[in-house]
Amino acid sequence: MTNQTPALGIWLMVAATFIFAMQDGISRHLAGTYNVFMIVMIRYWVFAGFVLMLAARKGRLTSVLRSARPRLQFFRGALLAFEILIMVTAFVRMGLVDAPAIFAAYPLLITALSGPVLGEHIGWRRWASVAVGFIGVMIIIQPGSGVFSLNAAFPIAAAFCFALYGLLNRYVARFDSADVTFVYTGIAGAVVTTLIGVWYWQAMLPTDWLWMGLLCVTSISSHYLLIKAYELSEASAIQPFAYLQLPFSAILGLFVFGDVIRNNVVIGAAVVVAAGVFTFLRARQVRGA
Repeated sequence: MTNQTPALGIWLMVAATFIFAMQDGISRHLAGTYNVFMIVMIRYWVFAGFVLMLAARKGRLTSVLRSARPRLQFFRGALLAFEILIMVTAFVRMGLVDAPAIFAAYPLLITALSGPVLGEHIGWRRWASVAVGFIGVMIIIQPGSGVFSLNAAFPIAAAFCFALYGLLNRYVARFDSADVTFVYTGIAGAVVTTLIGVWYWQAMLPTDWLWMGLLCVTSISSHYLLIKAYELSEASAIQPFAYLQLPFSAILGLFVFGDVIRNNVVIGAAVVVAAGVFTFLRARQVRGA
């Protein structure tokens, strides 16, 4: 068993969230010029190649392709690919301030969906936090304001997809190892995005291929750091630090892309994050009871 090193785990989580924010910025930059389907497709090609190569080097390629629930694993991986496609579109349409602030509600959706999907019991305190988080999202999109538009549907849909993806991760863990799940994530995403992306191929400038390469590197490195962070520290100690991606993305959007930070977005995001942290801590308390 890996020795617990909480401080290092926290720093790795902070590093992962910073790289995730940079990854979002690069995705927005490329998707502003090229079709989002092609961008995500190339990213998945590299990711799938990486996970297959990793499994082959460990001599486990055959075993990691054997799943007790292959169709469900494929659906789960495809769902993540669709979430990425939707969220990158949200970055282009809404920027790196508003879109991530709305997407931050996904832990609350996980709580709301854990009952019907996993059969878990959710107490009134966590249901109350979900309601509070929903109020926070309403503050962000502010019906009747400049933020509210059909564009808000993109990060909301992405949050729903990611929440369902997270629940399915927990469900398939009952049948398959983490290695099997990781490989299916890459394969399913590569297949789905290729079926769509090949029809939208565009010639890229040499400098943009460099950005594309950097995007692939950030995608692999951020997930690696995230996995190591959970190996070195308990989830309860590092999960709240995942919300640092919000200010990292906002700073990038403000200084690089000229996004505007509205007061209602700051207030709403604070409400959503507070509700999410409470839900996480309450779930931990219930499990420890």
